[in-house]
Amino acid sequence: MTLRDRGYFFILPALLVLLLVAVYPLGYMLWLSFHKELLVFKISRFVGLDNYAYLAGDLRFWNALGNTAYFTGISTALELLLGLSMALLVNRSFKYKGLMMAIILVPWAIPTVVSARMWELIYNSDFGVLNYLLGVKVNWLGSPTWAMHAAIFADVWKTTPFVVLLLVAGLKVIPPELYRAAKVDGANSWYIFTHITLPLLKPVMLVALLFRTLDAFRVFDVIYVLTGGGPANSTETLSIYAYKVLFQTLRFGYGSTLAVVVFLGTATISLFYVKLLTRGMR
Repeated sequence: MTLRDRGYFFILPALLVLLLVAVYPLGYMLWLSFHKELLVFKISRFVGLDNYAYLAGDLRFWNALGNTAYFTGISTALELLLGLSMALLVNRSFKYKGLMMAIILVPWAIPTVVSARMWELIYNSDFGVLNYLLGVKVNWLGSPTWAMHAAIFADVWKTTPFVVLLLVAGLKVIPPELYRAAKVDGANSWYIFTHITLPLLKPVMLVALLFRTLDAFRVFDVIYVLTGGGPANSTETLSIYAYKVLFQTLRFGYGSTLAVVVFLGTATISLFYVKLLTRGMR
């Protein structure tokens, strides 16, 4: 047995595990998406592309897709802006810098369900601390206007520290000699930021955006705890809609179709960012 064959032998267990926990469920989900599966009525038959044809005319699906895109776009943009601002601040030398970094990372350490329940209490219209501090009585989670933005704010609070952590690591590898040389040449802070910091930080920013965009597109837990997709489906995302179809109505065929769309969406996002990363490294 050659060294190369021996290498294949060692990675075989990992490939088998990947096949069992990823490839097989994905293939089975795709197979179900071409069937009408109703466990309640014991219906199971092949329907071809009927589920996808129904999907194209499903207004609830398009509403969920719009909510998902809105949540993803706003949350990732805010997380990047806030994360970059905090990273630039923490990267400076000042007293109690370690304590500041620890405080920033606290939200990331809290489990998502716990933080969502905490924000549910904060947003409570009767005894929530937010209404008390603002001196208003707003139904943050019961209003179609405010519910989505309340969920976005809770998600941004929870996940911005992750972006900060990645960007701080990226700032640490930028050679300080570049900054010193730029200052000697008379460059101001804005020029240094736009011509040195941002270009060299771009790969790390893309990695942070990749992870956060994928998580935001598949968002489930924070919205499910806060609103359950309501009111009037104003915060219902694709993942929540797929969950309701699969496990509340037991329509496994159409639910699998929705899951396939979520998978295709995440795959498209991954390919988009990978292409940007590859282009930036050339």
